[in-house]
Amino acid sequence: MQERPKRNAISLGVNNKMKAAARGLSCVVVALVLLSAISCARQDATPAQQNPNNWWKNAVIYEIYPRSFQDSNADGIGDLNGITSRLDYLQGLGIDAIWLTPIYPSPQVDFGYDISDYDNIDPQYGTLADFDRLVAEAKKRNIGVIMDLVLNHTSDKHPWFKESASSRTNSKADWYMWRDPKMVDGHREPPNNWLSVFGHSAWQWDPVRQQYYYHRFYIQQPDLNWSNPEVRKAMYDVERFWIQHGAAGFRLDAITALFEDPSDTDEPYVLGPDGKPKINVYGDKEVDSSKTDNLPEVHDVLRELRQVADQTQGHKVVLIGETYLRSVDDLRKMYGPHDDELDLPMDMQVGFPPYGVTLASVDWFRQRINEAETGIGGEMPLFVFDNHDNPRWDRWVTSDHKDDVGRVIATVLFASRDTAMMYYGDEIGMATTPPTRKEDVKDPIGITGWPKQKGRDGERTPMQWNDGADAGFSPAGVKTWLPIPPSYSTINVTSEQNEQDSMLHWYQQIIALKKQDPALHDGAETMLNTGDGHVLSWLRKSDNGEAVVVACNFSDQPQTVSFDLSGQGIHGTNVKTLMKTPGATDPASLGSIQLGAFGVYIGQVQ
Repeated sequence: MQERPKRNAISLGVNNKMKAAARGLSCVVVALVLLSAISCARQDATPAQQNPNNWWKNAVIYEIYPRSFQDSNADGIGDLNGITSRLDYLQGLGIDAIWLTPIYPSPQVDFGYDISDYDNIDPQYGTLADFDRLVAEAKKRNIGVIMDLVLNHTSDKHPWFKESASSRTNSKADWYMWRDPKMVDGHREPPNNWLSVFGHSAWQWDPVRQQYYYHRFYIQQPDLNWSNPEVRKAMYDVERFWIQHGAAGFRLDAITALFEDPSDTDEPYVLGPDGKPKINVYGDKEVDSSKTDNLPEVHDVLRELRQVADQTQGHKVVLIGETYLRSVDDLRKMYGPHDDELDLPMDMQVGFPPYGVTLASVDWFRQRINEAETGIGGEMPLFVFDNHDNPRWDRWVTSDHKDDVGRVIATVLFASRDTAMMYYGDEIGMATTPPTRKEDVKDPIGITGWPKQKGRDGERTPMQWNDGADAGFSPAGVKTWLPIPPSYSTINVTSEQNEQDSMLHWYQQIIALKKQDPALHDGAETMLNTGDGHVLSWLRKSDNGEAVVVACNFSDQPQTVSFDLSGQGIHGTNVKTLMKTPGATDPASLGSIQLGAFGVYIGQVQ
């Protein structure tokens, strides 16, 4: 749920995102044949079944924003039964697990990230029985269900906070971050200059306790006091509850924000070129978050969460961290010194770079991907380019080659050595569709920050299933919680299933390659042609010696590349096409591979 103005894509300011079974068949025909075989094979044997303790490595995880995926009861809001009805589609796409953003009871101030009951399902999404059915049906298709576990804060409507706010002496008085005011010239002020991620002071005055409480996010999301052992025990019980209900893992929301500097001193201001504090989109002097983010105590909690998860018998419960970090060194620490913390901290440095990085920044991408492959001690990186908090992949588009850019991003995500996390609708090329009027905004970020900050509605619009009324998301004539984007008439699942060059077919083919090709599934990765300023290329090499080259043109001009792999111990010069973008020709050898504008080529070295 975290918006990171300094480091994530909201602040980019850039409108810039099977091998062949028999010779003579087209790539598309081969892919369709193999996809059918793969779908059948997945029902019988999957990596999860072959090694349940490593099922998450090299997996494909699909984020679902439940409000926007499928409405099953005609109320205009997506729900659990809607997700269950689409599991066959997800299985056919090659998904190993789905991550659901919060579905707990909530006042919905932050659309579920303000939780009022951790042990139930919000009625607008269904019931606990509906969740159990979703887990059971997903399991039949070898798909795990990953819950979003919000540990940093609760809703101010949660019974814990209501009790805590009632007095300074109740049994939960110390469950949240309460502080006395700072008095300046006889006037009450917040304890320090700490800011909410969503704008203005992170401190809210409570007239009953006559104290401020801390909220890193919305006022209605008070932060829990993780220094209190009772808070830890309560949250670990929540973890156990959902494991007992079949959760395959947890995405740990805002996990680096659990602790704050106990000195309560001001954070340093972020200075601009003129030496004065920068002003953020909310009109606040920007602070550096050094006293409120990624403190060392977070690692103690991660180890304890890991211990609870490892008590589960039968399969590995994966822990995924929402980790916006400053460096690859910080990322490495999140795995733990003995692999005893997170399984998959999100590597946001590749997919959510700082302001000024565009798709033309090939050297930047090469460096960050290489760091993930070489700087985290051989751990499995988790790459992600899209999520519910940031504009979609089309933020990278600066030319007329929109779909071509989408294929480049998908190739980096799925052909790298990583666990890949995608966002619903990416596979059909759904684009960001922000509101055009303030009165249409649902996201509180947009309400507060308009017009500079239009909020996150644009990346949360309903899934586009077909070109019928309401795009197949809701029955015809239902008012959906967010409007259906006009693009649904051509960008939808049904239409793209019938187009051999569609984005959907590209995703299907490359996900199938990631799962079935030994080199692309778990082979080592080495960057190639590191001086090329236009084409990002890399080698994947399996333990049995199979080698695959991947080349992505990051420019809008045709490029020609060649590869000499002798330095990697590979002496073959012929290449067999596995995938290529529309219009490309099959090269005769590694000596000359031609790429169109934002073109992609994937080939097996012979």
